Amino acid sequence: MTVEVRQHEKTPLWRNGTFLKWLAQLVVLAGVIGLFVLLGSQATSNWAQNNINFGWAWLSNPFGVNIREGIDTTPANGSRAMVVGAVNTLRVAISGIFAATILGTIIGIARLSRNWIVNKLATVYIETIRNVPLLVQIFLWSAIAVTLPSLGTDDIGSFWFKASNKGFGFAWIRWNGGFWPWLAFIIVGMIVGRYVARWRHRVQEDTGQSAYAVTWWLGVVGAFGVIGWFAWPILSFLSPVFHGIADFIEAWPPIVFPIAVAVGAIIVAALWIRNFFESRRTPAGFGKLTDDDWFRVIFAGFSGIAVAILAFVIGGFEILTTTGEVMSVSELIQTGLSNVFDWMGRSFDPPDSQPLVPQKATVVQQGNFVQYGDTGLVMTVPFFSIWVGVTAYTSAFIAEIVRGGILAVSKGQTEAAQAVGLRRSQYLRLIVLPQAFRIILPPLGNQYLNLAKNTSLGLAVGFADIVLVGTTMINQTGQTVPVVVTWMVFFLTMSLTISAIVNYYNRKMMLVER
Repeated sequence: MTVEVRQHEKTPLWRNGTFLKWLAQLVVLAGVIGLFVLLGSQATSNWAQNNINFGWAWLSNPFGVNIREGIDTTPANGSRAMVVGAVNTLRVAISGIFAATILGTIIGIARLSRNWIVNKLATVYIETIRNVPLLVQIFLWSAIAVTLPSLGTDDIGSFWFKASNKGFGFAWIRWNGGFWPWLAFIIVGMIVGRYVARWRHRVQEDTGQSAYAVTWWLGVVGAFGVIGWFAWPILSFLSPVFHGIADFIEAWPPIVFPIAVAVGAIIVAALWIRNFFESRRTPAGFGKLTDDDWFRVIFAGFSGIAVAILAFVIGGFEILTTTGEVMSVSELIQTGLSNVFDWMGRSFDPPDSQPLVPQKATVVQQGNFVQYGDTGLVMTVPFFSIWVGVTAYTSAFIAEIVRGGILAVSKGQTEAAQAVGLRRSQYLRLIVLPQAFRIILPPLGNQYLNLAKNTSLGLAVGFADIVLVGTTMINQTGQTVPVVVTWMVFFLTMSLTISAIVNYYNRKMMLVER
């Protein structure tokens, strides 16, 4: 009997699935890069024909326009003005996220209330707010605010609360010289309180009795806060330490910073590749890697090398500073880090004063105008309009997300809680909501992103956010593309940061399966 052995023929490249897949991806990548190069060259040609230079000199040029509100109402240059606008945007976004979460959770629970009046009021709120365009709501709140009485000489004085067509003044607590050393005590208290809370959790698991872990945590933080209120001057010894770190950084050669970024990028890429291979390891060794797996590995390595190269390229860029001095990006980073530690040194060597000082809102007369003073907290009409608008609008969607998450929890959980005698507020807080938030958190993150991006609508009511400041910059300099790029980088960074925080808590709350 003769056994015929057939020789295996190699698959031609034009029929090889792996080769065709890689070829398609490389062609698409080359096409995208070529498209960007074509658009960039065309844009450069158009700028040259219209005598428009693409550059960043506007960051150091005088701004020349007063900003209505912010950390600096008279910025000296374009970069400072953009920072003021960015901080104003973050003020609305961060405070709006917290307020919308609390309000949306309350309304979502009220939507499930057995009380007919509460249930219908929550329903009317949700259906009205989320079905009216956000821009219309912002205009509505602005129109309501400007109809309030104007400030006159009879209003001069100090108030716990004062409303007018120029905004709203509140009594507020301002931090003072000793705030940062006192905050250091609070942070240490939070860290110690976390370990105390873990200990109380173990006690509860061992004994079955309520250990009040949260109460203990709050007690530890409060105790450190009280101690720090009187003992914060002892931390003044850290002042020369921070000043010394600032001087040490100032003595480094600027090339250190691109090197650090490049080395860090390569190390991160190498660790990711190593962990990826480890995740594919089987008891018999490494498992077979697919084409997609190899693409991820190559992409990670290429990204690390690209970031390392960009660190040196960008680090060498030279920028004209506000003082007229030309400095590279590496030198600017070095100066910035040194200034941060120098500021921390000054913060830990403050004058003898309380960490927090309560202040009432004041109405003063400056020249021929009566307006709010510098004490307390003043919410201008544009800030009020955009803040209330985005907060109310987002809370309506969060309310429905919360309602859906609560309904997704098994009804048996509620029945078991009622069987052991828990009140509605107790089983919502201790049983239903903790389970519902595993379902709620992913769509909740989307609403946070929408709120952060919707703050750009403040342009419609004159709110001095980064978009309005950038628009003013465009009108002054004609540098549309650099300003728009700055907007994109800012909002991209803010959105990615929010996504990272939400994803972190989402992973922490996931059920761990065996």
